[in-house]
Amino acid sequence: MRRNKLKEIWARGGAVINGWCAIPSSFSAEVMAHQGFDSITIDMQHGLIGYQTAVTMLQAISTTDVVPMTRVPWRDPGLIMKMLDAGSYGIICPMINTPEDAEELVRICKYPPRGYRSFGPIRAKYYGGGTIHGGGNYHHYADDETLVIPQIETRQAIENLDEILQVPGISAIYVGPSDLAMALGSEPRKGQNDPEVVEAKERIIETCKRHGIPAGIHTNSRDVAVEMIKKGFQLTTLQSDDRFLMGKAREEVTAVRSALEDIERQ
Repeated sequence: MRRNKLKEIWARGGAVINGWCAIPSSFSAEVMAHQGFDSITIDMQHGLIGYQTAVTMLQAISTTDVVPMTRVPWRDPGLIMKMLDAGSYGIICPMINTPEDAEELVRICKYPPRGYRSFGPIRAKYYGGGTIHGGGNYHHYADDETLVIPQIETRQAIENLDEILQVPGISAIYVGPSDLAMALGSEPRKGQNDPEVVEAKERIIETCKRHGIPAGIHTNSRDVAVEMIKKGFQLTTLQSDDRFLMGKAREEVTAVRSALEDIERQ
């Protein structure tokens, strides 16, 4: 089965640079996948992406060696299993608040006897199979190679983080900083540097290090991404496809309008 490159990066103590796709387009996903990210996450929670489009995006990402992941909307066994069967190599799941939530997420993602994932890797057997152990053996290695990543984004989740990280099968955790800030009484974007929010992130990093579990976080710029890596996060998402498009388009239009104003003043 194809190895999961993210596990190898984490094993040597490195940090993963993750891309994020919210636009429902296989071409957008393909373009993102060719820009040097270690992984690309298809956002089915807040992105505009449904199952059928997500499958085409997974296919587009697989034109590269970038690891494909999916952020699902909820702890929904049907959708999670379908995305794993479609070839996703990691599941990021929001609002995991208790060890019971985490245990249920693991059981959804793992084959028996560890979990209750149904057998039927319709596309995963083509994407994942045959690279290192021979063909037809996806189900023997999927539990080890695919990632289970709960999102930690509430006060309750932070209070239960020690117990959540002790659940066997958790690969990493992922901080939703806007939801975390809101949960702690701050503004979702402007409040991310408020003292209580910063303290919560530091507590998350310390707890993850103690358990040997990588911590990931969403960021809104390269500067913030680098800052988070320096603080100890081992997975940073560098904005998203829609924000890259918006930012560059605005930059170019603003530059041309500024030039037009200079021309008109001459």
